[in-house]
Amino acid sequence: MSSTGQPITAVYQPFSSIMSDLNDNSLNINFLKESLLKRLCESLDKANNKGWRKLGEIVKSDKRFKVSLDDMDMCSLRALEADGSPSRSLLKLIGDQGCMVGELVEFLKIMGHTDALQCLKPPGIQILVQPQSVAVIAGHNLRLSCYAVGASHVQFQWFKKTEEVHNGSSPDLVFSPVRLKDAGFYICRVNCGNAYEFSHWAQVDVLDVPPRYGKVLIQPKPQRLLVGDLLYLECGAIGRPLPQYQWYRNGVPIKKATKRKYTVENLLPEHQGRYRCEIFCNNERTWSNEVNVVVIGMHLNVFLPSATDKVALLIGNLTYRNHPQLKAPMVDVYDLTNLLRQLNFKVVSLLDLTESEMRNAVEEFLSLLHKGVYGLLYYAGHGYENFGNSFMVPIDAPNPYRSGNCLCVQSILKLMQEKETGLNVFLLDMCRKRNVHDDAMPNVVLKVTANIVFGYATCQDAEAFELSSSGFTNGVFIKFLKERLLEDEKITVLLDRVAEDMGQFDPTKGKQALEIRSSLSERRSLTDPIRTGDYSDAAEAQNLLWSKAHELPESKLLDFECGVQIKMDFAAEFSNVLVIYTSIVKKPEEMLSCQAHITDLPLDLDVDPKLMNKETLEETGSFLLSGSLPHHCLYTRLSSLQKLKEELAFTVCLQVQFNSLDELVQWNMDVSIGKPLTAKLDLNRPTRKNSCQLTCLIPHSPSTSPSHSPASDRRFHSQGPCFPQLYANPYLNVCEPLHGAVGGYGDFRLYVDHTYQYENMPCSPFLNPPSIPIETTDDIDDMQNEFMNSLQLYNHP
Repeated sequence: MSSTGQPITAVYQPFSSIMSDLNDNSLNINFLKESLLKRLCESLDKANNKGWRKLGEIVKSDKRFKVSLDDMDMCSLRALEADGSPSRSLLKLIGDQGCMVGELVEFLKIMGHTDALQCLKPPGIQILVQPQSVAVIAGHNLRLSCYAVGASHVQFQWFKKTEEVHNGSSPDLVFSPVRLKDAGFYICRVNCGNAYEFSHWAQVDVLDVPPRYGKVLIQPKPQRLLVGDLLYLECGAIGRPLPQYQWYRNGVPIKKATKRKYTVENLLPEHQGRYRCEIFCNNERTWSNEVNVVVIGMHLNVFLPSATDKVALLIGNLTYRNHPQLKAPMVDVYDLTNLLRQLNFKVVSLLDLTESEMRNAVEEFLSLLHKGVYGLLYYAGHGYENFGNSFMVPIDAPNPYRSGNCLCVQSILKLMQEKETGLNVFLLDMCRKRNVHDDAMPNVVLKVTANIVFGYATCQDAEAFELSSSGFTNGVFIKFLKERLLEDEKITVLLDRVAEDMGQFDPTKGKQALEIRSSLSERRSLTDPIRTGDYSDAAEAQNLLWSKAHELPESKLLDFECGVQIKMDFAAEFSNVLVIYTSIVKKPEEMLSCQAHITDLPLDLDVDPKLMNKETLEETGSFLLSGSLPHHCLYTRLSSLQKLKEELAFTVCLQVQFNSLDELVQWNMDVSIGKPLTAKLDLNRPTRKNSCQLTCLIPHSPSTSPSHSPASDRRFHSQGPCFPQLYANPYLNVCEPLHGAVGGYGDFRLYVDHTYQYENMPCSPFLNPPSIPIETTDDIDDMQNEFMNSLQLYNHP
């Protein structure tokens, strides 16, 4: 029924037909209606001592039916099927031997299975149409309906909460017109003789607005309030069923804010931000206007955190040339990209970068930073930590690698500090074992600033894990981080909760513990609003370049001379991974079939022809976009776009099979789409002189390094000590599941990012020696530069 009061037409089966199966005890159970049979089987399947096995034993003792042990075994095997039901198989078996409803009832009475008997008991009252919740405009007509049948005449009585509605004794409760005072909750009682049933509750929401066009009729209003004031926001839409609401602040869902009106008593500075409401109705989603709520502090020193912009660089290295390959970084970077974009971050997400590409990517990242910007760097891949400095390993690093082949995280932090950023967050999802092949000691001189947060996926001198399964899964760190990232909390508090969650995860309990280092003195959160300031011309130009580097090529319609029209569309899986998909839009009738293939791609991209022009995304190696792209297309996935030196030009080859010809006829069309996505940034260029490589001074002699400093007293979020040598086999690159994980996590193993090699390591007779084994366990004092020692090791309060 519409909100204007138009009646609902109910189509239902006559009650006599519904009850006929149950009243006829001579009906063969194979002819029970599907809905009744399904309820009966569910009841028997879930019972233990009184389930289908007990029924089989009772039927077997009746000489009229034959149920053998083999028959019972066959019924049991049905449980292994996706929708298999042992009970349905047993009922079919005895039904084929002539079992009637009355006989089944007697068997169930012997079992004492009251739930199954209830399924076969004729209902006294059946409500066929339930009243629906609705939101309407005051002054319109409204009708709530409750249709029911019973063994005899039925009667109705409507209630508003606990009070009877005057003249509410018919199946339809009509409001003509509906008024504001009619808003509330309604229910209908149906009587049949001495029996009665209640309908579902129905909520009536009445909006006091003039009739107008549009889905959202009441919009929230911007407000400027004092600390301690009452915040009141309201939005409203009409619809049946009743619309559902979810309020957001700064793009993040507010917990328990699921009503049309949102209020906050005793307003605090952290409640300031951008608010809007998401509205669901009839499988449709719409948004209210976004409004600003400004909270003015009672004192001038009230801190209202905000960013002038938010920028994130995410790098996932997995396809290593000289080291074990990884799986989790692809999924981790993809999930983190989507979450950070919800928080209004400018995100650059890149897979599989060489050393020069990583340095140039960092340079582009740094160019987007300026005063007050929140900068976030996430890295997933192989890595190590020497003397308090963390190193990210590119995919082209030699074996063994040294600091000169890798990127020093602390040197990137130094360059970020020079930009006067508002917040610097580093999330390092890599191992932190010491590299025994690298004796260089970097000397990075950092400023003392109170805006730095390091989130290490594992504690010092330990490995980070990824879970191996049949499909693509997150690493342990991101598995828990993505559940918390949208929370409106200080970043250190958020990471602390992630650490607690990781500490409860059985497969890595006591093996991998999140470590948090922070110098953050203010309540800075990733959800903080953006308040743009005055940008320099250079900053504006870099922002424009970033926008251009994330624009997809425009869709193309390719018209061939033969009359075939091909549509070509594009999707970005990552900032350097493009998916091209083609579909046939128009095909002349004289053609039996036609297909359009992409060929002659630039050699820079090194695309395997066997993975091009596939009917499913998974066949191309893309496992993350399958749910968001149309079907019935041919897909080609182009990775490593950063290697593209010229415009992306290729050939579309159209092959046509005519009704009148046996041979295929071919047409070719050259297509150019320019430099897509991050190909515009020319990350393949030679590393410039001002890259992050030169900020990390690496003396050749240990005598020029800083003096040793005693290791600080460290505690980690963990259920046990972080001693990787107690559980890792130095000759394997696989760590077997923990004993406590057997059964619960027996379908996967824990893969370790090992980064170091034993000298003269013995070779296993069953496995090849790993290319990057684990270092030996020596007592080595930590070497920390002055500022890294000043960073607080964040502990649970």
